[in-house]
Amino acid sequence: MTDPQFNRIALIGIGLIGSSIARDVKELGLANDVVISSRSAETLKRAEGLQLGTHYVSSAAEAVKDADLVIVSVPVGSSGAVAEQIAPNLKPGAILTDVGSTKASVIAQMAPFVPDGVHFIPGHPLAGTEKSGPDAGFAGLFRDRWCIFTPLPDTDAEALEKLKAFWIALGSRVDDMDPQHHDKVLAIVSHLPHIIAYNIVGTADDLETVTESEVIKYSASGFRDFTRLAASDPTMWRDICLHNKDAILEMLARFSEDLAYLQRAIRWGEGDKLFELFTRTRDVRRSIIQAGQDVDAPDFGRHALDPKK
Repeated sequence: MTDPQFNRIALIGIGLIGSSIARDVKELGLANDVVISSRSAETLKRAEGLQLGTHYVSSAAEAVKDADLVIVSVPVGSSGAVAEQIAPNLKPGAILTDVGSTKASVIAQMAPFVPDGVHFIPGHPLAGTEKSGPDAGFAGLFRDRWCIFTPLPDTDAEALEKLKAFWIALGSRVDDMDPQHHDKVLAIVSHLPHIIAYNIVGTADDLETVTESEVIKYSASGFRDFTRLAASDPTMWRDICLHNKDAILEMLARFSEDLAYLQRAIRWGEGDKLFELFTRTRDVRRSIIQAGQDVDAPDFGRHALDPKK
């Protein structure tokens, strides 16, 4: 337990990320009060059953009253609507942040509604699983994971340091990026892999009628790993595609060019080109492990990460 960093934290949205934050805040004693808000009565009731906060309200506007830190954890397409709802009740000096996977769009949606005196600092913790809902969260999700901030030009330095200290207390490593640069980086390291996974699993599902369920029956580890990504929350990923469109389309174009190169190498039996590519990509995997971003295990360390498994 540490001394509370904030008197009152408001969590708008209590899915995987929000509920994991709530668990860490409670376990570490980072706030005296945690107000949880969800539009879904069922989700809010479940959050209360899990004792994730100290107060539970359906209204986001009600939740942020007197909050020193407000964390918006909703699909990125809903960011603007939430900002508009909560703006009148944000108190001067409060820190407002989010956890969305796209930043330029979130800033464009939320910034026009942020009152003077409120510190809006967009953020993005690079952590998660394919599961969603308040039951999906767990303490320690953010440990040794990056949390990226995309401060605005007039961001208050003291408020930024206070928010960074909060995420560091959750175990995160922190960094700053320009919003557009963030969106391009995430398009290749997160968004494109998910889109490819959705596409491959969709293709396999179409093949099921041809193969008489053999795709599922004989799934090897490669296909299983794609299905983990493709099981992610559809609403979240629909919004990511729509709100990081330019960067994703750029990365898809590059991927299509590289795929065409690979296709030609296979067609013409160019073994040297194939071997060179496969060697280079294996080195990328090793670099990720050496950087501490994963472990060298068949299940990618997911079981080790999630204590419930």
